[in-house]
Amino acid sequence: MMPSTHQPFKFSKPALVLILASCLLAVILAFTTVRNLNREQRLLENSLLQQGLTLIRSFEAGARTSMMHYMSGSNPLETLVEETTKEESVVYIRILHENGESVAEAGDLPPPIDKEEVQRILDAESPVTRTIPEKSVFELARIFEPLPPLMPRRGRKPTPSSPSNSMRGKMYQHMQMMQEEMQNKGRQLIVVGLGTSAFDTARQEDKTRALLMGALLFLLGSAGLYFLFLYQSIRVGKSTLVNMQLYTDNVIESMPAGLITLNSSNAIVSCNKKAEQLLSRRFSEMNNLQPQELFSSFTDDQQQDQLLIESDVLCHNPLGEDIPVKLSTSPLLDHNGKKTGLVIILRDMRDIRKVEQQLELSRRLASLGKMAAGVAHEIRNPLGTLRGFAQYFGTRSEPGSDGKKYADLMVSEVDRLNQTISSLLQFARAREPQRIQVKAEELFGKLSSLMEVDFAAHQIDFQKDYDSELVFNADPDLLLQVLLNLLKNSISVTENGGTILLAAHKKNDDICIEVSDTGHGMTDEEQEKLFDPFFSTRKDGTGLGLAVSHQIIEQHHGRIEVESTLGKGTTMKIILPGEQV
Repeated sequence: MMPSTHQPFKFSKPALVLILASCLLAVILAFTTVRNLNREQRLLENSLLQQGLTLIRSFEAGARTSMMHYMSGSNPLETLVEETTKEESVVYIRILHENGESVAEAGDLPPPIDKEEVQRILDAESPVTRTIPEKSVFELARIFEPLPPLMPRRGRKPTPSSPSNSMRGKMYQHMQMMQEEMQNKGRQLIVVGLGTSAFDTARQEDKTRALLMGALLFLLGSAGLYFLFLYQSIRVGKSTLVNMQLYTDNVIESMPAGLITLNSSNAIVSCNKKAEQLLSRRFSEMNNLQPQELFSSFTDDQQQDQLLIESDVLCHNPLGEDIPVKLSTSPLLDHNGKKTGLVIILRDMRDIRKVEQQLELSRRLASLGKMAAGVAHEIRNPLGTLRGFAQYFGTRSEPGSDGKKYADLMVSEVDRLNQTISSLLQFARAREPQRIQVKAEELFGKLSSLMEVDFAAHQIDFQKDYDSELVFNADPDLLLQVLLNLLKNSISVTENGGTILLAAHKKNDDICIEVSDTGHGMTDEEQEKLFDPFFSTRKDGTGLGLAVSHQIIEQHHGRIEVESTLGKGTTMKIILPGEQV
């Protein structure tokens, strides 16, 4: 299973900076737009307020002038109001008494003002303004003062004969009369409605322009984010592709088999290091070669579109060697299922051929061993007869005579041959161990009794080291045979006065039985052949004792470990697994 090479989507630092900058720019633009719109609204109101105040002052001045030229039977305020409302920017003008009675009004008038609103306007210290959005009107209301307070006349009174004095007097009297009339009716207020259509149009254009700028910014930001995500996706895809390529290259280079790829023209286009080692060629030497130039038995059948074709071929390398390889071919297909090349897998078969030869040799040796066991069994029967005749002739001969000596020699040689045949039969026809609980104390006591005479004869210091409570499962007879053989071998290599140690202890969950001696030790070569049948370091040895012992321990699912130093001694360790003990 191929490990996941998907890379999580992560923003790079430049991308994060760009996103944060875009968000900050959007916030600043929104704040600036709202601030500009509010500022324009304030400027609009201030402009209309100043315009209204100017209009009112002009209107008051015009009213004064009209009153000065007052003609009998006409109201100059009504004429002035009507003429003023003809201005495009003036929607309506309304002049009211304090009691709500209209003095003069003209234009597209709104609903009448109630007395409470009139009183609020008259009591206000500054002009009262409001906006009527549905009519696009900015309304301004304040006290109407067309006539200033009249100052009392000072100095000499004009003579009646002076025309100018007569006109001034009449005007003064007229204004005084009008002022008294206005005072009798109470204060007046003026309401002016100014059109805001032009301002509303400009404001709407500003809003539209702001929306267009916002939309443009949104589109630019969206495009930027899209390309940013696209860049990030390409970056992640590139990283994933690089990781996949590294993973694939590592897998190919780490393969224990050679790998060669061919293109659609069946020319070599790539190979791994194992293929270079196997073919003893560099890739530069194999590039664009045909496979037939490397493998003599490479056929067209191996270039078919079958999923897998295996065959045994010989590979000729530049060193002149013919290397047996297992060649497997498989087509390379694209997403449409069309063949684009070929993959060749090469497995070096030299070691496998050696193993096959060893297995064949082992099979033949096993057959030979069975035959030898059969022959040995057939020989064993006449050996008993020969031994009987030798004993018979020995009893018929005089003690000390040559006949007696030859008869005894024949009996000993028959016994030696019979022992060899018994070992051979046991090695060839090993029986399965019958495991029971074995106490180390009883087993080692029996060994001491059996080997006591031998230890005494060779003046060997025999030592034991074990736990008296140690109990394990094994075949006592077979294990006794193994330990007797190891002890006899130790006696044969230990000089008089030497020491042999028999020990047993637990090693983790296993049981370890050791036989150590202070003999002359073994070389590395002798240790490698120690358990081979018929190999012995003793002149009188059969070479089957350790082979049989090794076989018995393997039947117990254990092992024998050898530690030997030339000139210092040998330690044989029998390791029996815990599940068996």
